[in-house]
Amino acid sequence: MIYYNNKPHISLLNPKVLVLNKLFMALHVVTVRRAFTLLYKERAEVVSVDNDKFNSYNLDSWRKVSLLKLNGSGKSKNGNWIKTFTAAIEVPEIIRLLVYDKLPQNIVKFSKKNIFERDRNICQYCGREFHASELSLEHVLPKSRGGKNEWTNIVSACTGCNKRKGGRTPQEAGLRLIHKPVRPKYNFVINLKDNSEKFSSWDHFIKMQSNAAF
Repeated sequence: MIYYNNKPHISLLNPKVLVLNKLFMALHVVTVRRAFTLLYKERAEVVSVDNDKFNSYNLDSWRKVSLLKLNGSGKSKNGNWIKTFTAAIEVPEIIRLLVYDKLPQNIVKFSKKNIFERDRNICQYCGREFHASELSLEHVLPKSRGGKNEWTNIVSACTGCNKRKGGRTPQEAGLRLIHKPVRPKYNFVINLKDNSEKFSSWDHFIKMQSNAAF
């Protein structure tokens, strides 16, 4: 049974665990189940951020640290635990792969979801934020005039602005782009806009990735 914020939580899908490569660069997030599988196979180690210092633990040493915390000799920050009748271990927030030193993927997949992520669910004409279901992909240069399906020609637009623009250019429709559409330079999806909790201990690694020059 996993205890999430000290409350029983049946699913092992949440919270998520941040995965770093061997060079301490953020790659992606995985489920708790996957994180413990990697730890058990000795393909990863736990990275704990304590007082701005990084400490590393294998599964056995992390189990011992968890026991100290459970017995009151240490302090648990997040209260996320996996408990059975015979054992208990704290769910790590971060793990580091021991056999993977490649850089994070620097090519962001061109997709509807990632366009919305890049534009932060904001219509690029009126500037209002919408739910993804209320947005559509809009060609800055219309397809009828040779506009391509690419990062630099596609923006998020609400229904009203999309209809107003029609098959015209923004200038012809009396509209102005809030931001010029560009190809993302890093995998911004790791900032997570789903319902998963993002821990403060992730911030250093996420910022390090987003500031990397690809």
